[in-house]
Amino acid sequence: MRTIDDLGDLRGKRVLVRSDLNVPLDGTTITDDGRLVASAPTLKKLSEAGARVVVVAHLGRPKGEPDPQYSLQPVVGRLSELVGREVAFATDTVGESAQATVDGLGEGDIALLENLRFNAGETSKDVAERGAFAGQLAQFADAYVSDGFGVVHRAQASVHEIAQQLPSAAGGLVQAEVEVAQRLTTDPERPYAVVLGGAKVSDKLGVIDNLIKTADRLLIGGGMVFTFLKAQGHEVGRSLLEADQVETCKGYLEQAREKGVEIVLPTDVVAATEFSAEADHEVVAADAIPADRMGLDIGPESARLFAEKLADCRTVFWNGPMGAFEMEPYAAGTKAVAQALADITKDGALTVVGGGDSAAAVRQLGFADEDFGHISTGGGASLEYLEGKELPGLTVLA
Repeated sequence: MRTIDDLGDLRGKRVLVRSDLNVPLDGTTITDDGRLVASAPTLKKLSEAGARVVVVAHLGRPKGEPDPQYSLQPVVGRLSELVGREVAFATDTVGESAQATVDGLGEGDIALLENLRFNAGETSKDVAERGAFAGQLAQFADAYVSDGFGVVHRAQASVHEIAQQLPSAAGGLVQAEVEVAQRLTTDPERPYAVVLGGAKVSDKLGVIDNLIKTADRLLIGGGMVFTFLKAQGHEVGRSLLEADQVETCKGYLEQAREKGVEIVLPTDVVAATEFSAEADHEVVAADAIPADRMGLDIGPESARLFAEKLADCRTVFWNGPMGAFEMEPYAAGTKAVAQALADITKDGALTVVGGGDSAAAVRQLGFADEDFGHISTGGGASLEYLEGKELPGLTVLA
């Protein structure tokens, strides 16, 4: 994979950087700046090398046209603090404002263009349309750096097509993410455990398929666990259930037995009458969830069990919270897993928190990024890498 060093002397050159600045916002307030923090080092490196840095990124899922609620304007102030210099902002992506902003850059200056997804060509399924939009972006640059790991699994104009139109390389963030993913997939130090949570089994089918062949233990929590419990013949009350995946889960349980892979499911859950922090809730056995209740977290016995199963691990990948961690009564399971990972990190284990909700959860629950070996900026990209899929944004940089 080509790196920034392969691009040669960049002083005075215009370098277009695809970053991942898709941060959660409460109105215009950033609630988790992890992706900005992770993106800043590459931008600083290019700036210090004298490049004229043009940053492109997306926020949310606008419908291919400008939408004020998805403007990147709110990230400019914090990004400026992190890179140590004022970041200019263009109010469009490839229009007059973008052209004027790029033309005004001096050596070491940094500019951010407006949300890429305000342009239909960014995410179009038509390769020609994506290529045309990439061509418009390419006019602003002499070289391209891919540094948005959270989108490298997408065939999008600013990720794939543009790398075919300019001298291109991976940025420091993408390099770091790929190196960690390789450690998870190529001869990982054992015992190797994977903790999977989140809402749906169907979101994790490919990764479970692949990890049953490589991991020593799979610990399963979150909403997806109830489909596994149903597959074992247990009633799950009003808990989240994917009835069409019950047979698939039965197959995974049988496959794991055959391969000697340990699948660890909760023995107790926190079951509530409603999806609400104020709802009546109690700890019940995982095989005895009342018909009128829904499971919203693994229970305290399960939290201890999961921590025990992680204590001797040398490699752990975690994707997906154990429960509805946003609500205090259902946060204990996720916090217990995070603490177990933080404990073994101190002993030199490789612990990887796989992006998205997992990253938001550990920060919200009071953990620092340094408590873990690596916090990924791309949950979906990490999962697809672990599935063994080719990622368009990486293959184009080979």
